[in-house]
Amino acid sequence: MANPRVNILSEEVLSSNWYTLRKYTFDYQRADGSWGRQAREAYDRGNGAVILLYNKEKETVVLTKQFRLPTYTNGNETGMMVEACAGLLDKDNPEECIKRETEEETGYKVSAVKKIFQAYMSPGSVTEILYFFVAEYSDDMKVSDGGGCATEQENIEVMEIPFKEAVQMVASGAINDAKTIMLIQYAQINGLVGQ
Repeated sequence: MANPRVNILSEEVLSSNWYTLRKYTFDYQRADGSWGRQAREAYDRGNGAVILLYNKEKETVVLTKQFRLPTYTNGNETGMMVEACAGLLDKDNPEECIKRETEEETGYKVSAVKKIFQAYMSPGSVTEILYFFVAEYSDDMKVSDGGGCATEQENIEVMEIPFKEAVQMVASGAINDAKTIMLIQYAQINGLVGQ
């Protein structure tokens, strides 16, 4: 950490139950040169990767649907979320991670993926960097039904849907996951799937 305007005074682990929640106390130099003391919490769940699988010929995309407890506790009546395939890096590099997650979650074995960008998804409270990928898929790449990793208690529904329908689902709010919206809009802007 090399910002001369930040001086971290203390770091306290508040929880390490699932991932790690830390409280930091630090001094921060304001634009006018004065210093102020702040305390903030940061949740470290590791970095992740996400991918949009698309098929130009069929004009379709592969998405997943699963229960997400945090959304259920914050107004999502069913807790179900339609999302692009994603996962935590663990000890893999982003490309290897997303290939593994794609096969586990969707049942498609992809060998060529393209990194399009990376982003902090919730920089006010979460440390995670998410690496975004796209990849073309075809029916002959299907090696299993997908559904996730049973040992991780994943219960994932695989959805192959027309790209136009995915765009409409974003507009209607049926898809309201930020990473998925970003990938669908990327595909739309860059003409990856039918216009």
